[in-house]
Amino acid sequence: MRFSTPLRKGTLIKRYKRFLADVRLDNDEIIVAHCPNTGSMESCYHEGATVWLSPANNPDRKLRWTWEFTESTSGLIGINTALPNHIVAEAISEGKIPRLSGYRSLRQEVKYGKNSRIDILLEDDKRPPCYVEVKNTTLLRGDEVLFPDAVTSRGLKHLEELSIIANSGQRAVMLFFVNRPEGGCFRPADEIDKAYGAGLREAARQGVELIAVRAQSTPEIFTIGPEVPIKL
Repeated sequence: MRFSTPLRKGTLIKRYKRFLADVRLDNDEIIVAHCPNTGSMESCYHEGATVWLSPANNPDRKLRWTWEFTESTSGLIGINTALPNHIVAEAISEGKIPRLSGYRSLRQEVKYGKNSRIDILLEDDKRPPCYVEVKNTTLLRGDEVLFPDAVTSRGLKHLEELSIIANSGQRAVMLFFVNRPEGGCFRPADEIDKAYGAGLREAARQGVELIAVRAQSTPEIFTIGPEVPIKL
């Protein structure tokens, strides 16, 4: 994915009320940016960090800027949780995730389960459909990238519904989008949400496939790189 307009560089002053951030732009103007991330964002920012913002296409939008990336010493950390689904869908269509290639059609936000929507549904006349749930993954501790960064009952519900899909003979995939350059492996964050960690292991036992892929991002291009090892 290419950003339709150039991103703007700035310095983070503070994040507050979860969805707001004060940023000093490179021309010294101080603006309020939208923070599109409901998690704790632990290890994703600090006051004084270099950040990258996208401008709004809609001139009537209340907040003109959206916080997209934080710079780390190794590269960019993607904090906009609205983008990974689109990046993964594009990568699947381009054959960049071999384990999910070869399907005839791809649909997004399809209703399934109990009042849920699957992020990506892959279909083909010659095999069962494949349900793919995508989770933006940014928490770094040591050399490990973890999910979740906050307790998530919604995430646990998704695992339970994917397990039902797997047990019905269809294909179910939990895909962790590792949205930062660091971290040699992925694991569930049991110390943050013990129930989610147990649920992830049980889902794997029920036949849900686990995939972790790393983002490759610059201020111009946002795409997918190699898989990341998973440690349960």
